[in-house]
Amino acid sequence: MACSTCHVIVEPAWFDRVPAASEDEEDMLDLAYDLQKTSRLGCQMKLTDALDGLVVRLPKDVRNMMG
Repeated sequence: MACSTCHVIVEPAWFDRVPAASEDEEDMLDLAYDLQKTSRLGCQMKLTDALDGLVVRLPKDVRNMMG
């Protein structure tokens, strides 16, 4: 969790099924471009059978904090 380049926007119908973001993830999301209420860092979401069919979209643009 060193950047926000894996920022994805979870479709609202799926958002309540994804485990809550940690405080560290929330802090990193603050650096993401096009932040939405259902934004998450893809690298922090553990994909399980319960999330089979999960729908996410990419933000309109990205901000690479690594340069």
